[in-house]
Amino acid sequence: MSNTPFPSRNPVGSHVPVAGGLAANGLAYARELGAETVQVFVANPRGWAAPTGNPAQDELFRAACAAERIPAYVHAPYLINFGSHTEATAERSVESLRHSLRRGREIGALGVVVHTGSATGGRPRSEALAQVRRYLLPLLDELTHDDDPLLLLESTAGQGSSLCSRTWDFGPYFEALDAHPKLGVCLDTCHIYAAGHDLAEPGGMKQTLDLLVDTVGEGRLKLIHANDSKEGAGAHKDRHENIGSGRIGSEPFRELFAHPATAGVPLTIETPGGKEAHAADVARLKELRDSWDSRRPIEEYP
Repeated sequence: MSNTPFPSRNPVGSHVPVAGGLAANGLAYARELGAETVQVFVANPRGWAAPTGNPAQDELFRAACAAERIPAYVHAPYLINFGSHTEATAERSVESLRHSLRRGREIGALGVVVHTGSATGGRPRSEALAQVRRYLLPLLDELTHDDDPLLLLESTAGQGSSLCSRTWDFGPYFEALDAHPKLGVCLDTCHIYAAGHDLAEPGGMKQTLDLLVDTVGEGRLKLIHANDSKEGAGAHKDRHENIGSGRIGSEPFRELFAHPATAGVPLTIETPGGKEAHAADVARLKELRDSWDSRRPIEEYP
């Protein structure tokens, strides 16, 4: 019997397309995949536009997710970077993320995922993190409603002057934001592997999750982007692959499901291909979830 608020220990689902309507297309796509959780964009991920949304679709989506116990998440646009040396970019980032957080609340999302950004313009990391604090902390303080989503920080693959790519990089980021109670982590398995955590090594997933908990504390991991990787560990290349078809492989995901830190944490895929490939990835993760031996303590893993 699950002790989580969801029907299973780890709902497995996918990022879904929403052109044509959150409920009409997004949830329909999710059901065809057998998805138990969903992630959506509420704006063009590669632009600054802030559309108002469709109230009727919002209500249908929110009601269906509540009735079917489907945890929903929003992914904020990729352009957001609170560490940018360009003031216009930082200010646009505020408005873009505020929009994603508002839309997240309107559709009943549990969390809004945002990339942690980079220190552009050749500035030191400390200066960029001070700017992150200046722009982002007030946004977190605006989340005063009971149904406001969490803000979930997603680390990057370590390209360029990334502010957060390894597990321990979350420490200074959380410190800059006073470990705000509305702050959480979205762990992308491809990103963390590409950044240098070798999940494919025996015990690599356990070690990585242990390091994350040591850095941010228990209960901060709220969502997992379950993606295999086309490139090797430490390649600093963000190239997702289908589950079990990349350099990470299937077994580390079984180890992920067995770790105490992942209890009650949903997984969404962001893998290549169309509906058939996505359905296969969802099914594969469910198979791995359902096959791990709960009688075997995690301490026995290598």
